[in-house]
Amino acid sequence: MARFDPIFQTALDHMADTHTRRVLRPVQHVGAATVIRDGRELVNFSSNDYLGLSHHPALAARAAEWLRLDGTGSGASRLVTGTSPRHMHVETRLAAFKGCEGAVILASGWQANASVLAALLRLAAGQGAPPLVFTDRLNHASLHQGCMAAGVRQIRFRHNDLDHLDSLLDRHAGNDRAMRVIVTESVFSMDGDRTDIARLAAIARRHGAFTYVDEAHATGVLGPQGRGLCAEYEIDLVMGTFSKALGGFGAYVAGSRALCDWLVNACSGFVFTTAPPPAVLGAMDAALELVPTLDEARARLARNAAHIRDVIQGCGLTSGPSTTQIIPIMMGEATRALAFAARLEACGVLATAIRPPTVPPNGSRIRLALSAAHTGSMIDRLATAITHAARESA
Repeated sequence: MARFDPIFQTALDHMADTHTRRVLRPVQHVGAATVIRDGRELVNFSSNDYLGLSHHPALAARAAEWLRLDGTGSGASRLVTGTSPRHMHVETRLAAFKGCEGAVILASGWQANASVLAALLRLAAGQGAPPLVFTDRLNHASLHQGCMAAGVRQIRFRHNDLDHLDSLLDRHAGNDRAMRVIVTESVFSMDGDRTDIARLAAIARRHGAFTYVDEAHATGVLGPQGRGLCAEYEIDLVMGTFSKALGGFGAYVAGSRALCDWLVNACSGFVFTTAPPPAVLGAMDAALELVPTLDEARARLARNAAHIRDVIQGCGLTSGPSTTQIIPIMMGEATRALAFAARLEACGVLATAIRPPTVPPNGSRIRLALSAAHTGSMIDRLATAITHAARESA
């Protein structure tokens, strides 16, 4: 035992006592919608692979081709020798997809939010007064980290309450020297609800505020051609990922050319990180080519999500404010969520119990994530499993 292990073990024991300790349970992915765990095949309703692209042959083929041609690694950060014509090509295609002047690829969504937002807020602090940063109280942990890294105080508005945001901006209207920054998500990862982006953009414009919107769970699924909820509105910086509906790995930010050029110089998560490798870029490129053609898959996904919400409500349970492919089954206590997840698994369905601190106290839930790769029989199995689990837990 190492000298400091008693400290770690005490913390682990406390997590176990409060039913919040996590353990790694490996699975073997079998296609886009099923996994094998402990020798059993389960239908996967916990993956963010919303379009089933992680196993699409077009992504695999381009990833393999670019790996064969360019090797397994990029060798350096983008500002040293890590930038290849492939990087520039993907960023150009990404900017066109998002309808922006420019785009910058980063290693992960967490890294993007934590480092891009920190850089932006530090710059804002140098404009004459500390920035006023208005954030949705349920923003992802990476967005909170970006604010903390910049040393700014968040002015938090009630979740998805744009009236409250508007009133907070009015309350701080007298501070003309401070840059105003609104930070939120277009689709929230735990509740599956969406922000009214049209109204958000109008509020920001009226108050002269910079808008930073995380589109990780909307990109590929929502908006025209899957371009996200921000696609038709004036949003200053849009962040998203390739690791969810786009079926690969990595993240991006998109915005004006000047903004992207500045981030290349000022964002630590870009400057000090090895560039994404060729195979990752190949999957990105193929996904960006494919996603605009998948309107039928997006429509089917929306229909299945509406059906499952009806099933949940028919069982006397609640799916919260969900209007997307992310559907919580609200449980409250962590022990109840864990037991419900175990009942679903016994029915052949993998649906993870989400517990604090990922969600607020007494906010434990089953988080369902539907995919266009789910067949009709898989959706029927989920509906039957939810009904059975609800009956057993009544």
